[in-house]
Amino acid sequence: MLDLSRSVVYHKSQKNDTEVETELLRLADQHPHEGFWKAWGRLRLEGRDWNHKRVHRVYKAIGLPLRRKAKKRLPARPKESLVVPAAPDMTWSMDFMEDRLENGRKVRCLNVLDDFNREALHVEIDHSLKSSRVIWVLNMLIRRRKVPECIRMDNGPEYIAHMMRDWSKGHGITFQYIQPGKPTQNAYVERYNGSFRRGVLDAFIFTDLNQVRSQAANWIEDYNTHRPHDSLGGLPPKIYARQALLGASPQEGLTTKRISKRKLSTFNLS
Repeated sequence: MLDLSRSVVYHKSQKNDTEVETELLRLADQHPHEGFWKAWGRLRLEGRDWNHKRVHRVYKAIGLPLRRKAKKRLPARPKESLVVPAAPDMTWSMDFMEDRLENGRKVRCLNVLDDFNREALHVEIDHSLKSSRVIWVLNMLIRRRKVPECIRMDNGPEYIAHMMRDWSKGHGITFQYIQPGKPTQNAYVERYNGSFRRGVLDAFIFTDLNQVRSQAANWIEDYNTHRPHDSLGGLPPKIYARQALLGASPQEGLTTKRISKRKLSTFNLS
Protein backbone atom coordinates (compact mmCIF):
# COMPACT_ATOMS: atom_id res chain seq x y z
CA MET A 1 0.00 0.00 0.00
CA LEU A 2 2.82 2.45 0.82
CA ASP A 3 5.03 1.33 -2.06
CA LEU A 4 7.97 1.04 0.37
CA SER A 5 10.36 -1.83 0.92
CA ARG A 6 10.49 -3.55 4.31
CA SER A 7 14.15 -2.59 4.73
CA VAL A 8 13.26 1.11 4.59
CA VAL A 9 10.41 0.83 7.08
CA TYR A 10 12.22 -1.29 9.64
CA HIS A 11 15.72 0.09 9.22
CA LYS A 12 17.39 1.20 12.43
CA SER A 13 20.45 3.41 12.33
CA GLN A 14 23.67 1.80 13.51
CA LYS A 15 25.46 5.11 13.99
CA ASN A 16 27.06 5.67 17.37
CA ASP A 17 27.71 9.37 17.95
CA THR A 18 28.27 9.17 21.69
CA GLU A 19 31.92 10.13 21.41
CA VAL A 20 31.15 13.07 19.13
CA GLU A 21 28.48 14.30 21.53
CA THR A 22 30.84 14.05 24.49
CA GLU A 23 33.57 16.03 22.76
CA LEU A 24 31.19 18.72 21.54
CA LEU A 25 29.67 19.15 25.00
CA ARG A 26 33.17 19.42 26.47
CA LEU A 27 34.10 22.17 24.03
CA ALA A 28 30.81 23.96 24.64
CA ASP A 29 31.56 24.09 28.38
CA GLN A 30 35.10 25.33 27.84
CA HIS A 31 34.30 27.83 25.07
CA PRO A 32 30.59 28.76 25.34
CA HIS A 33 30.79 31.71 22.93
CA GLU A 34 32.38 29.86 20.02
CA GLY A 35 30.25 28.45 17.21
CA PHE A 36 30.32 25.25 15.18
CA TRP A 37 33.30 25.97 12.93
CA LYS A 38 35.54 26.85 15.86
CA ALA A 39 34.49 23.62 17.61
CA TRP A 40 35.11 21.51 14.50
CA GLY A 41 38.48 23.20 13.98
CA ARG A 42 39.52 22.39 17.55
CA LEU A 43 38.51 18.75 17.07
CA ARG A 44 40.58 18.52 13.89
CA LEU A 45 43.60 19.99 15.70
CA GLU A 46 43.14 17.37 18.42
CA GLY A 47 43.39 14.61 15.82
CA ARG A 48 39.70 13.81 15.32
CA ASP A 49 39.10 13.04 11.66
CA TRP A 50 35.33 13.23 11.80
CA ASN A 51 33.65 14.69 8.72
CA HIS A 52 32.31 18.20 9.29
CA LYS A 53 28.86 17.10 8.07
CA ARG A 54 28.67 14.42 10.73
CA VAL A 55 29.86 16.76 13.46
CA HIS A 56 27.37 19.41 12.37
CA ARG A 57 24.51 16.88 12.42
CA VAL A 58 25.34 15.94 16.00
CA TYR A 59 25.97 19.58 16.90
CA LYS A 60 22.41 20.46 15.86
CA ALA A 61 20.85 17.35 17.39
CA ILE A 62 22.09 18.18 20.89
CA GLY A 63 21.00 21.84 20.60
CA LEU A 64 24.33 23.63 20.62
CA PRO A 65 23.89 26.20 17.79
CA LEU A 66 24.26 29.76 19.08
CA ARG A 67 21.32 32.09 18.65
CA ARG A 68 22.06 34.83 16.15
CA LYS A 69 20.56 38.24 16.70
CA ALA A 70 18.81 39.38 13.57
CA LYS A 71 19.62 42.98 12.73
CA LYS A 72 16.53 45.18 12.59
CA ARG A 73 15.94 46.67 9.20
CA LEU A 74 14.94 50.30 9.43
CA PRO A 75 12.39 51.74 7.02
CA ALA A 76 13.62 54.26 4.50
CA ARG A 77 14.43 57.59 6.14
CA PRO A 78 14.00 60.42 3.62
CA LYS A 79 16.33 63.37 3.90
CA GLU A 80 14.50 66.44 5.15
CA SER A 81 15.87 69.96 5.23
CA LEU A 82 16.75 71.43 8.61
CA VAL A 83 14.60 74.55 8.91
CA VAL A 84 13.97 76.94 11.79
CA PRO A 85 10.34 76.74 12.99
CA ALA A 86 8.20 79.86 12.85
CA ALA A 87 7.25 79.73 16.55
CA PRO A 88 8.26 78.03 19.80
CA ASP A 89 7.14 74.45 20.52
CA MET A 90 6.61 73.56 16.88
CA THR A 91 9.65 71.29 16.52
CA TRP A 92 11.73 69.71 19.25
CA SER A 93 14.98 67.79 18.89
CA MET A 94 16.33 65.20 21.28
CA ASP A 95 19.44 63.10 21.56
CA PHE A 96 21.37 60.95 24.03
CA MET A 97 24.85 61.55 25.45
CA GLU A 98 27.05 59.30 27.57
CA ASP A 99 29.75 59.89 30.16
CA ARG A 100 31.38 58.10 33.12
CA LEU A 101 31.48 58.73 36.84
CA GLU A 102 34.73 58.65 38.77
CA ASN A 103 34.16 54.94 39.53
CA GLY A 104 33.68 54.15 35.83
CA ARG A 105 29.91 53.67 35.93
CA LYS A 106 28.05 54.88 32.86
CA VAL A 107 25.88 58.00 32.88
CA ARG A 108 23.32 58.74 30.17
CA CYS A 109 21.85 62.16 29.41
CA LEU A 110 18.70 62.80 27.35
CA ASN A 111 18.74 66.34 25.94
CA VAL A 112 15.55 67.92 24.59
CA LEU A 113 15.84 71.17 22.61
CA ASP A 114 13.37 73.64 21.08
CA ASP A 115 14.52 74.25 17.49
CA PHE A 116 12.98 77.73 17.33
CA ASN A 117 15.31 79.43 19.82
CA ARG A 118 17.65 76.50 20.70
CA GLU A 119 16.31 76.55 24.25
CA ALA A 120 17.28 73.58 26.41
CA LEU A 121 13.90 72.28 27.54
CA HIS A 122 15.17 69.47 29.75
CA VAL A 123 18.06 67.14 30.44
CA GLU A 124 17.27 63.77 32.01
CA ILE A 125 20.22 62.07 33.70
CA ASP A 126 20.44 58.50 34.97
CA HIS A 127 22.45 55.32 34.63
CA SER A 128 19.88 53.86 32.21
CA LEU A 129 17.19 55.61 30.17
CA LYS A 130 14.66 53.38 28.43
CA SER A 131 11.73 54.18 26.13
CA SER A 132 9.33 54.44 29.08
CA ARG A 133 11.57 57.09 30.65
CA VAL A 134 11.71 59.05 27.39
CA ILE A 135 7.90 59.04 27.27
CA TRP A 136 7.76 60.25 30.88
CA VAL A 137 10.07 63.18 30.02
CA LEU A 138 8.01 64.14 26.96
CA ASN A 139 4.73 63.97 28.93
CA MET A 140 6.24 66.23 31.60
CA LEU A 141 7.35 68.77 28.98
CA ILE A 142 3.94 68.73 27.29
CA ARG A 143 2.22 69.49 30.61
CA ARG A 144 4.67 72.33 31.23
CA ARG A 145 4.56 73.80 27.72
CA LYS A 146 2.40 72.47 24.83
CA VAL A 147 2.20 69.60 22.37
CA PRO A 148 4.81 70.01 19.60
CA GLU A 149 3.99 69.28 16.00
CA CYS A 150 7.20 67.35 15.35
CA ILE A 151 10.11 65.80 17.25
CA ARG A 152 13.38 65.12 15.44
CA MET A 153 15.64 62.25 16.57
CA ASP A 154 18.00 59.55 15.38
CA ASN A 155 17.24 55.81 15.06
CA GLY A 156 18.25 54.69 18.55
CA PRO A 157 16.45 51.65 20.00
CA GLU A 158 14.71 53.84 22.61
CA TYR A 159 13.16 55.96 19.84
CA ILE A 160 11.99 53.25 17.43
CA ALA A 161 10.29 51.11 20.10
CA HIS A 162 6.62 50.24 19.59
CA MET A 163 5.54 52.15 22.72
CA MET A 164 7.14 55.32 21.35
CA ARG A 165 5.28 55.01 18.06
CA ASP A 166 1.99 54.32 19.86
CA TRP A 167 2.57 57.35 22.08
CA SER A 168 3.26 59.64 19.10
CA LYS A 169 0.10 58.49 17.33
CA GLY A 170 -1.97 59.04 20.47
CA HIS A 171 -0.72 62.63 20.78
CA GLY A 172 -0.72 63.44 17.06
CA ILE A 173 3.03 64.15 17.04
CA THR A 174 5.17 63.42 13.99
CA PHE A 175 8.45 61.65 14.70
CA GLN A 176 11.03 62.82 12.17
CA TYR A 177 13.84 60.26 12.05
CA ILE A 178 17.11 61.32 10.49
CA GLN A 179 18.98 59.07 8.09
CA PRO A 180 21.35 56.57 9.77
CA GLY A 181 24.88 57.89 10.06
CA LYS A 182 23.82 61.49 9.29
CA PRO A 183 24.00 63.40 12.60
CA THR A 184 24.17 66.71 10.73
CA GLN A 185 20.47 66.27 9.93
CA ASN A 186 19.88 66.83 13.66
CA ALA A 187 22.42 69.64 13.86
CA TYR A 188 20.65 71.85 16.42
CA VAL A 189 20.79 69.35 19.25
CA GLU A 190 24.19 68.04 18.12
CA ARG A 191 25.57 71.57 18.41
CA TYR A 192 24.00 71.86 21.85
CA ASN A 193 25.53 68.52 22.87
CA GLY A 194 28.99 69.89 22.18
CA SER A 195 28.42 72.91 24.40
CA PHE A 196 26.91 70.76 27.15
CA ARG A 197 29.84 68.35 27.07
CA ARG A 198 32.42 71.15 27.24
CA GLY A 199 30.53 73.07 29.92
CA VAL A 200 29.51 70.16 32.17
CA LEU A 201 30.62 66.62 31.36
CA ASP A 202 34.24 67.39 30.45
CA ALA A 203 34.63 70.24 32.94
CA PHE A 204 34.09 68.24 36.15
CA ILE A 205 34.80 64.84 37.67
CA PHE A 206 31.58 63.48 39.20
CA THR A 207 31.22 60.87 41.92
CA ASP A 208 27.44 60.40 41.80
CA LEU A 209 24.37 61.28 39.74
CA ASN A 210 23.22 64.07 42.03
CA GLN A 211 26.38 66.04 41.29
CA VAL A 212 25.79 65.66 37.55
CA ARG A 213 22.16 66.73 37.85
CA SER A 214 22.96 69.75 40.01
CA GLN A 215 25.75 71.01 37.76
CA ALA A 216 23.64 70.40 34.63
CA ALA A 217 20.72 72.37 36.07
CA ASN A 218 22.96 75.35 36.86
CA TRP A 219 24.55 75.27 33.43
CA ILE A 220 21.18 75.06 31.61
CA GLU A 221 19.83 78.01 33.59
CA ASP A 222 22.81 80.09 32.49
CA TYR A 223 22.60 78.74 28.91
CA ASN A 224 18.93 79.70 28.51
CA THR A 225 18.95 83.11 30.20
CA HIS A 226 22.45 84.61 30.10
CA ARG A 227 24.76 82.90 27.63
CA PRO A 228 24.88 84.71 24.23
CA HIS A 229 24.03 82.49 21.28
CA ASP A 230 25.76 83.29 17.98
CA SER A 231 22.95 82.06 15.71
CA LEU A 232 20.42 84.13 17.69
CA GLY A 233 22.23 87.39 17.12
CA GLY A 234 24.06 87.22 20.42
CA LEU A 235 20.93 86.80 22.54
CA PRO A 236 20.19 84.01 25.02
CA PRO A 237 17.38 81.66 23.94
CA LYS A 238 14.71 82.93 26.35
CA ILE A 239 15.33 86.60 25.53
CA TYR A 240 15.28 85.80 21.82
CA ALA A 241 11.93 83.99 22.13
CA ARG A 242 10.43 86.83 24.17
CA GLN A 243 11.51 89.45 21.65
CA ALA A 244 10.19 87.36 18.76
CA LEU A 245 6.77 86.94 20.41
CA LEU A 246 6.57 90.69 20.96
CA GLY A 247 6.97 91.23 17.23
CA ALA A 248 10.46 92.67 17.34
CA SER A 249 13.31 91.54 15.12
CA PRO A 250 15.71 90.20 17.76
CA GLN A 251 18.57 89.52 15.36
CA GLU A 252 18.61 92.86 13.58
CA GLY A 253 21.91 94.65 14.05
CA LEU A 254 23.03 92.39 16.91
CA THR A 255 26.23 90.38 17.00
CA THR A 256 28.04 88.71 19.84
CA LYS A 257 30.91 91.20 19.67
CA ARG A 258 28.67 94.29 19.68
CA ILE A 259 26.43 93.32 22.61
CA SER A 260 27.63 94.71 25.89
CA LYS A 261 26.78 93.58 29.41
CA ARG A 262 24.99 96.87 29.97
CA LYS A 263 22.74 96.25 26.99
CA LEU A 264 21.94 92.69 28.05
CA SER A 265 21.06 93.88 31.55
CA THR A 266 18.25 96.01 30.09
CA PHE A 267 16.27 92.90 29.14
CA ASN A 268 13.81 91.56 31.69
CA LEU A 269 14.86 87.96 32.54
CA SER A 270 11.92 87.21 34.81
